[in-house]
Amino acid sequence: MYLLGYDIGSSSVKASLIDAETGNCIASAFSPKQEMEIKAIKPGWAEQDPATWWANLKNATHEVLATSRIKPTDIGSIGISYQMHGLVIIDKNRKVIRPSIIWCDSRAVETGNKAFRMLGENQCLSCLLNSPGNFTASKLKWVKDNEPTLFDSVFKFMLPGDYIAMLLTGEINTTVSGLSEGIFWDFKANDLAGFLFNHYGIPLSMVPDIVPTFSVQGKVNKTAADELGLAPGIPVGYRAGDQPNNAFSLNVLNPGEIAATAGTSGVVYGVSGEVKYDPQSRVNTFAHVNHESKNTRLGVLLCVNGTGILNSWLKHTIGGGAMNYDEMNKLASTVAIGSEGLIILPFGNGAERMLNNKNTGSQISNLNFNIHKRQHILRAAQEGIVFSFGYGIELMKQTGIHPSVIRAGKANMFLSPLFRDTLAGITGATIELFDTDGSQGAAKGAGIGAGIYKSFNEAFAGLKKLETISPDKTKTDSYKQAYEQWIKTLNTIINK
Repeated sequence: MYLLGYDIGSSSVKASLIDAETGNCIASAFSPKQEMEIKAIKPGWAEQDPATWWANLKNATHEVLATSRIKPTDIGSIGISYQMHGLVIIDKNRKVIRPSIIWCDSRAVETGNKAFRMLGENQCLSCLLNSPGNFTASKLKWVKDNEPTLFDSVFKFMLPGDYIAMLLTGEINTTVSGLSEGIFWDFKANDLAGFLFNHYGIPLSMVPDIVPTFSVQGKVNKTAADELGLAPGIPVGYRAGDQPNNAFSLNVLNPGEIAATAGTSGVVYGVSGEVKYDPQSRVNTFAHVNHESKNTRLGVLLCVNGTGILNSWLKHTIGGGAMNYDEMNKLASTVAIGSEGLIILPFGNGAERMLNNKNTGSQISNLNFNIHKRQHILRAAQEGIVFSFGYGIELMKQTGIHPSVIRAGKANMFLSPLFRDTLAGITGATIELFDTDGSQGAAKGAGIGAGIYKSFNEAFAGLKKLETISPDKTKTDSYKQAYEQWIKTLNTIINK
């Protein structure tokens, strides 16, 4: 038996087919081969046509089936991971009313900030665990205020994964985890956030039916089966936002465990067993995939915008495109910890939530023309990225996250030994690297939801750990001194 997982991103849609017995990925594909278009009609806007996701999901499915040559009837369940915080709205005919306002669209910032002030910080943080901010609920309110005719025709609002599930099954439903990421869920009442719906003037009737994250959420109908080349009746057994799902794909389910990614931007996602929040909303808290009212499992999300994009900028600007990342890593490793006093703040990719939404720009400090060379800049950049992760993890500790293990896919900046060693050195956590991704995680989630796996342990029995990096205690003092100097520089900048 096989399990099919989809990862619906804003750049591409990936599909992976795994063998349920071994957990091995037997085929994967993504579409399009170039990044999907994101339309920015006005500054700060970001929209995509949901039909594009479906078209690329269809392409990826056809490629996976052709590569694997399996019988569609041998697929036991389907799982969906999706880009978080997007808004899809449909009318009574299930037609999309307007393009999706996706995660990186910032038009609703002031809408959420105004609600935060009017409802009161205490109520928002104690019930929602976040400011309404620029999340899905505020985007829907923006539509109500600015496109009232469209709003009047809304039948249901959905997250991107809910929309894909509807096309697959004909069912319109969502999950508590998804509602919490849209800031629609009241953790104190363990119910929909009625006070926010009332404040925004959003009828509760617009909420899709709520189903468990791991459950049979519908079955592939004939229309979808004919389009995709699948067999009718395959259950959709799981859906989750991309960051909770990435953590799930790494078997990060319990308090103290952390998942991290370091691509263009960086994410640290930790699991807490306590209902806590950051009073300044610098990190965000959502229901994790295994959260239950009687078994608290909250995901605390830290996002650092300026991560791999800094390394990429250095490759093309400082390196002139002549060096690859492996060569850059080796050159950076020739410099001692602390980069001989050179400090780089990596925050050059827009406002940073963990810095109270300040846009400090990237900063280079203590540059000495007689000492520092290209290798110093390369090392200081990687240290700056890691130190920004460490700074965020310190914020996360206020929400009950105390990391002992950080898990990541062996990809992007986690390919750099310098990056990994520095992260282990400043956090004291063990770094574990795995061979997996979000679409494979979604497939395993589908296996749990459909009852093919009887437990999380069974689902992750075949998860391949590629490498373990333990903190080098002989270098602890050196890492600590370098980190303290970096923090001192950061505080000087943000306190101006």
